[in-house]
Amino acid sequence: MIKGVLSITLNLLILIVVFHALASWFPSLRKSKLYTVGDRIVSPMLEPIRSFVKPVNGLDFSPMILIFLIYLIKYLLKL
Repeated sequence: MIKGVLSITLNLLILIVVFHALASWFPSLRKSKLYTVGDRIVSPMLEPIRSFVKPVNGLDFSPMILIFLIYLIKYLLKL
């Protein structure tokens, strides 16, 4: 039961990170309420990664690294 809830939560977090990354390319989406909520959830997790991994040619790879870490957590917990 707990594994199922945790797995769904991590999958939802991955979707939020993907939405956040894609919406950051569109100024009209960045003004939406959904983006603001997602930003409050994702930004605290992205900031520590951004302090280690700087953007390359204007591309921020921190969302990709965060998704990798979430998948790693799922793998280690066998979810």
